[in-house]
Amino acid sequence: MAKAKILIVEDDAEIARLTAMYLQAEQYDTRIVDRGDDALNAIREFQPDLVVLDLMLPGLSGIEVCQQARTFYQKPIMVMTACDDEFSEISLLKMGADDYLTKPVKPHVMAARIEALLRRWHPVNVDSINCGKVVIHPRQQRVQFDGNPIDLTESEYRMLLLLAEHTGQVVTREACCKALRGINYDGHDRSVDMRISGLRKKLNDDRAPYKMILTVRNRGYMLVHD
Repeated sequence: MAKAKILIVEDDAEIARLTAMYLQAEQYDTRIVDRGDDALNAIREFQPDLVVLDLMLPGLSGIEVCQQARTFYQKPIMVMTACDDEFSEISLLKMGADDYLTKPVKPHVMAARIEALLRRWHPVNVDSINCGKVVIHPRQQRVQFDGNPIDLTESEYRMLLLLAEHTGQVVTREACCKALRGINYDGHDRSVDMRISGLRKKLNDDRAPYKMILTVRNRGYMLVHD
């Protein structure tokens, strides 16, 4: 029995073949799509547990696929890009990607990142977590702010849930990075900051001084009751 279904969106046939072969050896059920404009239908039809998405694609770019997929798909999206520009990676996190890898990708690193993302994508066995105006429903993976539902990416949701589980306590950048990406914080990773920035905007708390998600200098972040 397959561990999970993974959709590979990659226009390089050899990279796609090798990626699928490696993931199949790891007991994943895979499907390959080689165009961005075919990816959205494939996500709807295949209902993957995770999408591996190339950045440079014919039809629609990886950014466009990510943006459009997030209107109906909430499970993890991991981007593989040949770009070394940090701005491209930060942009993808803002657009809804949950993680990224820069090519050439080492298969064992890719497998570890995929396992980490899938391991964290599961409902928590509680009905709700109340943090002032923020109410999290882990079983349905829904979030309400001031009584209204808000749309979060999977990674934003996981970040908020992590902070909510430690309300009133500092959650270090190291802990955030380890929980969200399965890797140790190296002092330069911006993915945690980008997710915090996205959350603040959606919680109307994106202007200093922050009232809900506080930055604790040289330590990390803390969620407080507003």
